[in-house]
Amino acid sequence: MKAQRQPVDGVLLLNKPVGITSNAALQKAKWLLNAKKAGHTGTLDPFADGLLPLCFGEATKFSAYLLDADKRYRAVMQLGTTTTTGDPEGEITATREVNTSRAAIEAVLPRFTGDIEQIPPMHSALKHQGRPLYEYARAGIEIERPPRQVQIRALELVECDLPHVVLDVQCSAGTYIRTLAQDIGAALGCGAHLTELTRTEAGGFKLEQAHSLVALETLDANQRHALLQPADCLVAHLPAVQLDAADATALCQGRSVAHPTAHPGLTRVYAAPHTFIGLADIDAGHLVPRRLIATQQA
Repeated sequence: MKAQRQPVDGVLLLNKPVGITSNAALQKAKWLLNAKKAGHTGTLDPFADGLLPLCFGEATKFSAYLLDADKRYRAVMQLGTTTTTGDPEGEITATREVNTSRAAIEAVLPRFTGDIEQIPPMHSALKHQGRPLYEYARAGIEIERPPRQVQIRALELVECDLPHVVLDVQCSAGTYIRTLAQDIGAALGCGAHLTELTRTEAGGFKLEQAHSLVALETLDANQRHALLQPADCLVAHLPAVQLDAADATALCQGRSVAHPTAHPGLTRVYAAPHTFIGLADIDAGHLVPRRLIATQQA
């Protein structure tokens, strides 16, 4: 008789390598964990590497909260050369002489700090009439894209070895680092494109906590599963409340429960002693179910 697949629930912090898509990395990790349901929390381009949190099982219900979280990157720019994609995967469109300095670069960076507007790149997964923009780009079709506001929370020049520049970027979700590099290059008058990109942080997670696919392959099934973090790590920034057994059961059955001491808003909910059962909205002193762990609903 075939053994029944055990449910795999949790979050794996993966260090995605250069050269594969985020989905390919996800599928490899899913296979290694023998997981049934999986998703990631924001793509990294094939040329990029770094932190890629992966969600499995019940944790996929809360992936959006990390998808919308701030990110941090180590970005390597090459000044003087522009490409069709803004990264090394595109064709070179122009080469210019680089007449700038570290001081001049540092003087430009404040213009790209705070709330700024970006025009999304054509080589992106954003949709136009149901099709991703990169499909139009590959067909040589340019689609007009309205600018979008993003926030660059911090932008620091880490290294300057012209024509190469290394930046540390802390930004809101939805920021295109390729576009940022192109815009900085344009402001310097010489153009630029990204040559390397590493995601070093996402939400409250850091690259130092992540595991490589190569390392995962050397482990047995139990060791791989031991690396998974619980689903509630994705929403650790939210306040939390504890419920007794009766109220926890009622909430899991879809009923609201009274909790007059809780503050209004979205909150994590736990059944005593410390079992995460999902998220609830607090409204007028009542907890209203928002997103629940299915395995807790009996």
